[in-house]
Amino acid sequence: MASADNKIYFIITAKPPPPYGSAELLMAVESNEDRLLVLNDPEALEKASNLSAGCQVHVEYKGQWLTGVIRYIGSLKSFSSDPLTGVFFGVELQGEDKGKGQNDGSFSYKTYFTCPKNSGIFAPFTRIKPVYHKPSAPLLPTQSSLSITTTEPLKAGDRVTFFGDKNAHHGMVMDIKDHPDGKMVLISTDKDEEGKRGGEMLIPLDCVIKEELLNKDETEKMDTSQGAGMGGVTDSDEITVGSLVQFLGKTLLYGIVRWIGYLPDFPGMTAGLELEDSSAGVNDGTYKGKRYFNCPPYCGLFVKLSSCRPDDRFSGVKKKLFNGNSDNDEAMVSEEQDNVPPIRTEDVSNRLIGKMKGIQGHCNSCYMDSALFSVFSCSSVLDSLLFKTTEYETIQSILLKNIVNPLRKQGFVSEQSVMNLRKQLQKREHCPTYTTDEKDPEEFLSLIMQEILFLDPPLILCSQSGSIQKVQSCYYYQIFMDYNHHLVLPTVQQLLEHSFYSNSLKLAEVPSCLILTMPRSGKSFKMFPKIIPSTELDITGLLADGPQQCVLCGQLANQECAECFRDAAFSDTGFKYFCVKCSAQVHSHQQRRCHKPSTLILPQGFSYSQSSGSDRRTPPREKLELFAVLCIETSHYVSFVKYGPQDTDWIFFDSMADRVGESDGYNIPEVRACPEVGQYLHMPLAQLANQVPREMEGVAKRLFCDGYMYLYQSKTMSLYR
Repeated sequence: MASADNKIYFIITAKPPPPYGSAELLMAVESNEDRLLVLNDPEALEKASNLSAGCQVHVEYKGQWLTGVIRYIGSLKSFSSDPLTGVFFGVELQGEDKGKGQNDGSFSYKTYFTCPKNSGIFAPFTRIKPVYHKPSAPLLPTQSSLSITTTEPLKAGDRVTFFGDKNAHHGMVMDIKDHPDGKMVLISTDKDEEGKRGGEMLIPLDCVIKEELLNKDETEKMDTSQGAGMGGVTDSDEITVGSLVQFLGKTLLYGIVRWIGYLPDFPGMTAGLELEDSSAGVNDGTYKGKRYFNCPPYCGLFVKLSSCRPDDRFSGVKKKLFNGNSDNDEAMVSEEQDNVPPIRTEDVSNRLIGKMKGIQGHCNSCYMDSALFSVFSCSSVLDSLLFKTTEYETIQSILLKNIVNPLRKQGFVSEQSVMNLRKQLQKREHCPTYTTDEKDPEEFLSLIMQEILFLDPPLILCSQSGSIQKVQSCYYYQIFMDYNHHLVLPTVQQLLEHSFYSNSLKLAEVPSCLILTMPRSGKSFKMFPKIIPSTELDITGLLADGPQQCVLCGQLANQECAECFRDAAFSDTGFKYFCVKCSAQVHSHQQRRCHKPSTLILPQGFSYSQSSGSDRRTPPREKLELFAVLCIETSHYVSFVKYGPQDTDWIFFDSMADRVGESDGYNIPEVRACPEVGQYLHMPLAQLANQVPREMEGVAKRLFCDGYMYLYQSKTMSLYR
C-alpha cells in the first residue's frame, strides 16, 4: 500500500481460515463411495482448502482437463435447512478452453458469477487441480536475493518476478526509471493484480528479481538430465526465423521464431517469439512502440537468442526440416521400433489436440495426410496392412515406422516422412507427379491396399441379372444416384440404399471396413448441398443371404418387393421385406396388385412354422459404425475422426491449418476437438435443414456440406480380417 510519504510497502497478513471445512467439501462429492476414497486423502482436502477466488486451476469436464480461474466458492443452494451444505468451485474457463463449459456462471436460475456463455463450470474439489507456477518463492525477497539483484543489474527485456499480496507476479522489464525514493522498474506483467493480462506496473527495484536466478537450480537439473538439449551449450546457430523453439520462463514455453536481431538497450542477439500459449506473452511483436514482427495480442515475447532451444517435442525430426530446406531422403523421423496401438479415447486430448499435431502437409499432400490420419489415428480396422508379407517392404516400413507409429505415439508426423512415402510410390508407379500433384484419397488408398500391400478386398458385392448372379470384390464403393429420386436432405444410409437399389446390388458378406465416396456431378459439383452422416449404418437389408425382418410386424421375412422400395406409404430407408401374412395384406391394395414380390432364401437355422407361416424369432441386425469422414472444399482435404463412444467425441484435422514463411516456409497441422458435431447429428431433420451453413458452430459446416468419403467399420468382423 502507499503511505503518506509515497513509499510502497507490502503488508504480510496471516491467511484467514476458509469459511468451510472438510465436511462441506465432501458434501459436494456425488457418491458415498467417492467420499470415502477422498476422505482417506487428507492432502487433497488440504489443497482444496487452500484454494481461493482468483486461483488458476484445471477443471475436469466431460473427460477433459480445461484451464480456468476460480470465480466462486460456496454452496449452490439458495436456501437450505441442512446443517452442512456442499461447497462447489465455480470456474471461468480461459484461453482456448473458453466456450467448452456448461453455463455462464448461473445455476438453477441464480447467478453466482458472470462469464461468457458456456465458459462456466461448477465442480466439486475432486475435479479441480491447482495450476502450480514455478518457481515457487517466498512472499518477499530474501536478503540473499536482494544482494543478487544488486550484483546482477536488470536490463530492459529481462524476465523478472516480483512479490506482493500473497502471490508472485511475473513479467518483462520495459524500462528502469529514476524516482525520488530510488530506482523503479516498469514491468509489463503476464497478469495484473486483477488477473487480467498485460498490465504495466511500476515496482521498486529492491522488490524485483530476475527469473533466471530463481530458475537456476531447476535449469541445472534439466542440464544434467537432458544434456546439451537444454543445457548451457547454445544451439542458436541452428535457430533461424521460422524455427520451432522452447524457452524456460516461469514455465516451459513453446513458440515460433518470428524475428532475430538487436533491440535498443538490450545486449546480445534477441529473438522475437510468437508463443503457442496465447496467455503467456506480453506484446504483439512491438517493443517500445516499434513493431518488429506481427502476431496476435499477448502472444509475442522478446528473449535472448541464447536462451532458446530447438523444440524437443520434435527431437526425432531433423532441425532444418521445418525451415523447408531439407531435400534429403534420409531426413526422416527416427524409426519407431514398437508396434503402437491406436490412440485411446482418454489419451486423445493430451496426445493429439493442438497445433503441430497430426500429419504435417506439404506440396498438395492433404489428400494423403487426411486419409492416413483418418484410417490409422484412432482405428485399427486396417492395421493388417502394416504386417502383411509383401515385396514392397520399404513402403510398408515407411508407413508403419515413420508414419503410423509416430502418429499414435507422439501425435505428430513430419512432412518429410509423408514425402518419402510419396517418392517411393512415385518410383513404383513411374508417375512423375506423385510428389507434386494432388490425387484422390480413394485412388491412394486403393493403390496401397490393392497393388502394394495386397490386402484382400474388404467389400464383396453381388448383382442379380435375371437368373445370373455375379460376384465382384472392391476396396471402396462409389455411390451412384439416378435422378429419379426425391431425396432433399439425405443421410448416408439413404444414399447407399438408393444406390444399391438402382444398381441391383447386395452385399455378399458383412465387410470389416466399408469406404464410401459420395455422388458428384463432375469433380466440383455436389449433388446435395448437405449430407447427414449416419453414425450407424444398418446393412441388414443390404445382405444377399442374411435373415431379413418384416418391415411391418418385425418377424422373419420370406419375401422382398423391389417395387415397394419407392412407395411413399413406407419409410424412406430400407429395402422392403415382408412375412407371408403382411405381404398378402400390403399387395391386396389395388396400387400394388401388379407388384411381383420375390421369395427369399431362408438362411440355415431358420424355418417357417406351418401355423403362422413365419419363424417367431427376430432376425439379428448387422450394423457398421462411422469412424472417420474426409471432406473437400476448393481442392483441399480435411478429416473428422470419431475417437470415442460419446456423441461429442469428434476431432477435426487439417494438415495445412496455418503456414510459416513463404516458398521456403512450412505448414502447421492442427487437430482440434469439435464436440459441436454431436449436437447437429442429433438434431431433428427439419431443424437441421433450416441451419444456415455459415452460422453453424465451429467446423460443423465442413462435415455436413463438404463430406466426400465416409469410413465405416465392423467391430466384430475386423477381428477376423
